[in-house]
Amino acid sequence: MKVTRRDFLATSAVASASLALDLQAQEAPGYKPPAPGPKPKAPVLICAANGYEYLDRGYAVLSSGGDTLDAVMKVITGPEDDPNDDSVGLGGLPNEECVVELDACCMHGPTRMAGSVAGVHDIKNVSLLAKTVMEHTGHVMLVGEGASHFGRLMGFPKENLLTEPSRKTWQLWRETMSTDDWWGPGLASPNFKFPDTGGDNTELMPLIERMEKLAARIGIEPEFRMAAIERVLKPPTGTINCSSVNTKGEMSSATTTSGLAWKIAGRAGDSPIIGAGCYCDQDVGAAGATGNGEENIKVCGSHSIVENMRHGMSPEEAGMDALKRIVRNFNGDMHKLQYMDMTYYVLRNDGAYACVSLWAGPADHPRRFAVHDEKGKRYEKAMPMLQGASLGWPPMPGGKRLKPEQK
Repeated sequence: MKVTRRDFLATSAVASASLALDLQAQEAPGYKPPAPGPKPKAPVLICAANGYEYLDRGYAVLSSGGDTLDAVMKVITGPEDDPNDDSVGLGGLPNEECVVELDACCMHGPTRMAGSVAGVHDIKNVSLLAKTVMEHTGHVMLVGEGASHFGRLMGFPKENLLTEPSRKTWQLWRETMSTDDWWGPGLASPNFKFPDTGGDNTELMPLIERMEKLAARIGIEPEFRMAAIERVLKPPTGTINCSSVNTKGEMSSATTTSGLAWKIAGRAGDSPIIGAGCYCDQDVGAAGATGNGEENIKVCGSHSIVENMRHGMSPEEAGMDALKRIVRNFNGDMHKLQYMDMTYYVLRNDGAYACVSLWAGPADHPRRFAVHDEKGKRYEKAMPMLQGASLGWPPMPGGKRLKPEQK
């Protein structure tokens, strides 16, 4: 049958009108949010400890009536811009191929929008890039070269993110410990076998002495050599999460990271994943995470915490429950749990907050977080589930490990 342009337009108009009538006759299934609770008397910002120095400028945004996500960005772009902070952004510790790969995500409570990027090599402020994905695309997540290309189109400068201190630390790892890497069965695999290492810290001394000599040849300054050696022996999981709430009860949250040091190229952890690295629903609250991202992905930790609060748990109870889910995934095996760590930062929409961690940390440097409210900015101790410090991953020589009979 032949259809003219006029026929097509007429048919389309009738169909559209009919659909509109059908839609008007229906009601969308209703979700009933929790009954509104009390609003915070003053704005609140909480974040990982490495955001402490930048809390003032984030709080100034909140205090002047600014947007909650803009306040969060004022905090987390500080470490991203700092070449001496090797946990995020410029100067982050690279992957095993000596490439700095950055990830980030954000959620904006008032609009219920989200944005995310992963595997970005050449843009330092990936938190702002995630926010740009949220604001200027119909997508939530962009990765790799696609994310970088989008960023350059949107005006983000292309930058070399690898600093000389990070490159030299990578070289120290490459020449001494690169056989202890992220390849092979993971800790959760039934095929994983613990290496025949451990025992007394004295077995570390010959290795440290050898690494110190190599660090000197590489050109690492004397005052930074032990810090570089520590990063090689215990690869850090550098990340910063920050959440905010204002006196209207509006909330936002974001997480940014350079990920695990010496990771396999292309690895993305929890930080760019909505519901794992961070989650925000201002009907309830917000949560974010730092630590072993693979384990957090498996429990959707931040989302689980917010849902726990939705069902009446306090911020601390909600965070502890998420930690218990990680422990359950390893059947409570302390022999394995000693190699991982996780910290959750939890903020409820009434301003109540908590920070919980799997391990307490060393006695002389307990796990802590940063907060800014009407009392000013300060560090506070996290609430740990287990006493002592985790050993880090992959397993390295030295360290007082549990013996098999202590599992």
